[in-house]
Amino acid sequence: MDTRTDRFAPLRLETAPATARDPMIRVGALAAVPGVIRGLGEDPARVLAEAGFDIASLDRPNDQITFSQRSRLIARCAEITGCPHFGLLVGQQGGLHSLGLVGLLVRHSPDVGIALHSLVRFFHHHLRGASIDLIIKNQLAVFDYTIYQPGTVGTDHVGAAAMAGAVNIMRGLCGTQWTPNEVMLAHRRPANVEPYRQFFRAPILFDAEQNAITFPAALLRQGVAASEPEVHRLLIDRMQAIDAQFDDEFPERVRRVLRTVLLTDRTGSDDIAALFSMTSRTMNRRLSTYGLSFRNLVDEGRYEIARQALIDTDMSVSQVAALLDYDASSFVRAFQRWSGKSPSQWRIELQARKERAAPTGMKDDGA
Repeated sequence: MDTRTDRFAPLRLETAPATARDPMIRVGALAAVPGVIRGLGEDPARVLAEAGFDIASLDRPNDQITFSQRSRLIARCAEITGCPHFGLLVGQQGGLHSLGLVGLLVRHSPDVGIALHSLVRFFHHHLRGASIDLIIKNQLAVFDYTIYQPGTVGTDHVGAAAMAGAVNIMRGLCGTQWTPNEVMLAHRRPANVEPYRQFFRAPILFDAEQNAITFPAALLRQGVAASEPEVHRLLIDRMQAIDAQFDDEFPERVRRVLRTVLLTDRTGSDDIAALFSMTSRTMNRRLSTYGLSFRNLVDEGRYEIARQALIDTDMSVSQVAALLDYDASSFVRAFQRWSGKSPSQWRIELQARKERAAPTGMKDDGA
């Protein structure tokens, strides 16, 4: 298992390899960051340089960085600017306009349900390292965002950014006054919640098990005002053609599915293999060509869920254990196997490293 510490390192675009464990995304995914830095009264070039990123790279939006580098950059910018809700501000700049062809497809869908299902289906063309899902529970729609890339730092900022972007997507489909029933954020309650309240205009649950927004499932039947059936049909054909050529390594596809279902009961190898229209034996044979097994990926996914909960939330060790359907003692043994330390020891040491590394305290009043 990956036992690296969460240290920030300079970003070197030219040396970032495209591997299943570190998927590549477009530099254009960082387009909103300079404006956010400027809005905080800071010089974008200086802040980005201090974070190890050359602002001139944004002039080449089709260049690539890894998902981990993007997440680390957002977290470093939050530290340098002293803004504890930096990720939220970045996400507020996102929406359908920032999703490229996927965003156009969503915008021209006939109704909200088809729009969101299309987004779920083709989201990997916009971003790899995280996935989204739409689940219906008791007449309530749950639209969630899950980070599956192992070892990701700044997951609190990334999650907040994703939820702000999700709300903007819904406002693009349903009108600017739309609000969710509830916003769930998988990080601890900040000292100042007002920036979150002002943007979401809805109840917010911090220390949640997942990053998600909820709304009445009946809304999925609502038509989309900007829908253009012919444009939608052409875009579906185009996205399907791109999908057929998509070079996505099999372990990442399994990681993406696993991270979404690990908090449910459907984590048996037969269940997951069926989602890929194959037997569990075939799935393990394919994974073995990458030096992996299904058990490896299940452990990796559980460790990542536990790691993010211990870093970003105030959940007790017992609560994190329950999140993963462990009893407390079994979870402690599993976490020691994954990381070499007990959950409590790991959390204490991480907090100590953060306190030593932090150049200044985060501002609580924000922008």
